[in-house]
Amino acid sequence: MTNLLDQIQTGRQPKPPRVLLYGVEGIGKSTFGSQASKPIFIQTEDGLDEIDCDRFPLATTFDEVTAALLSLRTSDHSYESLVIDSLDWLERLIWDKLCQQYGVESIEKVDGGYARGYTHALTLWREVLNHLGALRSRGMVVVLIAHSKVERFEDPESSPYDRYSPRLHKHAAALVKEWCDAVLFATRKMRTQTEDAGFNRKRTVAHAIGKEGGERVMRAYGSPSCVAKNRYGITDELPMSWSAFVGAMRQSAKPRPEPQAVS
Repeated sequence: MTNLLDQIQTGRQPKPPRVLLYGVEGIGKSTFGSQASKPIFIQTEDGLDEIDCDRFPLATTFDEVTAALLSLRTSDHSYESLVIDSLDWLERLIWDKLCQQYGVESIEKVDGGYARGYTHALTLWREVLNHLGALRSRGMVVVLIAHSKVERFEDPESSPYDRYSPRLHKHAAALVKEWCDAVLFATRKMRTQTEDAGFNRKRTVAHAIGKEGGERVMRAYGSPSCVAKNRYGITDELPMSWSAFVGAMRQSAKPRPEPQAVS
């Protein structure tokens, strides 16, 4: 009989990161993915023409996405990173496949409705994540790209408020966020100020900080304004680049000095 105590693992066991980056259109999410080490893109939306990168042909069905993933799993290649661009368009392909299977025109009508379609979609999402997990096991970095949306968050400890989150159905978003090691929110640095709007009214105006509409940054930690997290202990706002993220990840992995005893 196998003694499970003989299988106990100790210490840090670094593995390639699983990263979800989301943000508004045109902020540089695809460029971020192209900066990863030797990347290959699975594109589910048409938007990579101006980026110098290797990519599979545009996937227009869910089966084409899984075929690309299976090819990377079973074939010899030199790619070190996989980028899926984007998850919200992949979700549409997942919904299309379910609609075909059930012979309906809307995800809302799959399996008789009552939100069963979104539950069935999780099975296909798990299929994708299983492929991604296998690629990670063979040493590949996984970068997932998504657009953002503003959602209403019902905070049980305070009043409800709006925040940014990935543009996915809530069930799929929860599954993907839990799977990833880092969920990064891409945004621009802005400052706000209150101005006189006349007739004893005030208005809040946003101004960009930096050039080109505002300095592009990434947040790796959650706040009332956005969904974000990381398992690396990153607590700083980062410049919008892959090298900045890797640098912060490596910095967090360095052992911290022991506190000096006070004599």
